[in-house]
Amino acid sequence: MAAVRAAPGDLAKAEAEAEDAAREAYARAWQRRDRLTAADDPTPWAHTVAQRLAVSSWRHARNRVRAHVRHGPPADLPGLAPDRLLRRSADRYTHAVSAERRGGEAVLPTRRSPDGSHDSDDFSKRFPVRSVRSLSILAVPSLAVALLAGCQSASDTASVDAKPARITVTPNSDAAAVAPDATVKVTAAHGTLTKVRITPDGAGTHAVTVTGSLSKAKSSWHSTRPMTPGTTYAVEATATNAAGKTATQHSTFRTRAAQQVNGVTVTPSSKSVVGVGQPVSLAFDHPVTDKAAVERQLSVSTSPRTEGSWGWVKDPLTGTERADWRPKTYWHKGTKVTLRARLSGVNTGDSRYLRRDVSSTFTIGTARVSKVDLQQHTMTVYEDGQKQKTIPISAGQPSYPTWNGTMVVLDKAPMVHMTSESVGIADPYSKDVPWAVHLTTSGTYAHAAPWNEGRGYFGRVNMSHGCVGMSSADGQWFYHRATRGDVVEVTGSTRATVSTGNGFGDWNLSYGAWQKLSALR
Repeated sequence: MAAVRAAPGDLAKAEAEAEDAAREAYARAWQRRDRLTAADDPTPWAHTVAQRLAVSSWRHARNRVRAHVRHGPPADLPGLAPDRLLRRSADRYTHAVSAERRGGEAVLPTRRSPDGSHDSDDFSKRFPVRSVRSLSILAVPSLAVALLAGCQSASDTASVDAKPARITVTPNSDAAAVAPDATVKVTAAHGTLTKVRITPDGAGTHAVTVTGSLSKAKSSWHSTRPMTPGTTYAVEATATNAAGKTATQHSTFRTRAAQQVNGVTVTPSSKSVVGVGQPVSLAFDHPVTDKAAVERQLSVSTSPRTEGSWGWVKDPLTGTERADWRPKTYWHKGTKVTLRARLSGVNTGDSRYLRRDVSSTFTIGTARVSKVDLQQHTMTVYEDGQKQKTIPISAGQPSYPTWNGTMVVLDKAPMVHMTSESVGIADPYSKDVPWAVHLTTSGTYAHAAPWNEGRGYFGRVNMSHGCVGMSSADGQWFYHRATRGDVVEVTGSTRATVSTGNGFGDWNLSYGAWQKLSALR
């Protein structure tokens, strides 16, 4: 190694090779500009690449020299000599020293866009590499040291001098309690985020984990859902800088307790089997003024895929507000339906918060549709499109007519005590009614009416106070088949069509009109 000498005659070639290494480093930096611009100063990265390219070039030259010494020159390259190859690598160091002394510069060319104009990407503004020789001065001395030592690796001589990643969480641990629907933000300076996790810290079973979205550049993250009121949350975030070193931030914050709360009841219940007319329904304990905020957190998935829409309705008797999701047409038998409602922390209006998420998964059973013809005084029951039975009935008399329109079975009971006061009828009555299938919240039932048997009413005349009455035998037969969500379609009455909020009267609107009841349209 003592025989190594610089050869002034090869200075131009050494300068060209050093320039090639610098150009290659700059080209690679340009390809990675989206990641490198996340750092304040990407120059160390380019310097490191130039160093490694120079070291790699020297290693190839060294290996060729060793092969030449060990095996002799190949027959077709008579002019190859070990000292020439060594001089080529050593000349880089000589050129670097000379360039440094005379202060010369070889400015890197500007990248051009396909149309021939200069690229105005601010990457070049943030990349302060102004000359090839400035890179060569850094790269070639390391090459010379490696040449003389003969045993150092590139990883030993090159390192990335990058700033440590710094993570900021908002709200931080010193912040006052925040609103449950506040946005949580996590940002990374001098690096990219690789992990963000926000979980309830020792909270109750209803407290939810916070989900979020990462920016395209992976430099920021923000929450995409509200949080449980009155809950302490733990934040764990990790970021990696340009040198591959990680930084982790741990912090906590707390959400404010809800001074006013709202409750929700989901229908149908999970694991139930329901009829083809059953909507997915959420009934709220208090009025919802910010319906859009609630509806954004609701989702329905079906198998097979089924088109449908949310709509907001109000029960005309109780004032209860509901968000119902109904398909375009009646459900298909066997459909699997899943509701997911991320409601914990949602402000329903006037700072009245919901406290928990809810969900339900159910299945559509037999397609049972009963057609009530008040002019013919009959009810014909169909199951999966096949007629099962036609039942003689007696419905509402002219002074108390039955509702027209489509109704859905709400529930049923083998015996219900009914009074005139409960439905606001002047004609007084108080009866225990058997085999009662409930159709509207206003009090419409399909039931057995044993007190009318033998009077010639069934199949001939309408004499009830608005319900659909039948014999004890027919009432029991219908009761045992009826399931929540079954459809009862009534035609031929002098009364108006039942409203959407009176029971599940959702089907009395066309699908287009129903879609307009969504808060997001």
